[in-house]
Amino acid sequence: MTQGIFIDADRYATARELHLALKMMLGLPEHYGCNADALYDCLSERKSCTVNLCILTEGEGETADALKKCSRVIEDLGGEVVRL
Repeated sequence: MTQGIFIDADRYATARELHLALKMMLGLPEHYGCNADALYDCLSERKSCTVNLCILTEGEGETADALKKCSRVIEDLGGEVVRL
């Protein structure tokens, strides 16, 4: 199974806001730690689900940095990241 999500990072002022949006979109557990390591842990527990990410805008500052880290996590777990 593949789950696709779209991110408009300009909508998020902080990395935490971005992670909270990812938590909601991906249905991550309540204990999700809102960082790239926690994202890796939660997504790697999903044995048969790959995430594909479409980035509409990359945001700025800490949001852009967090999105880059999350993109690497998704690619490391076999997902695809597309930047429009």
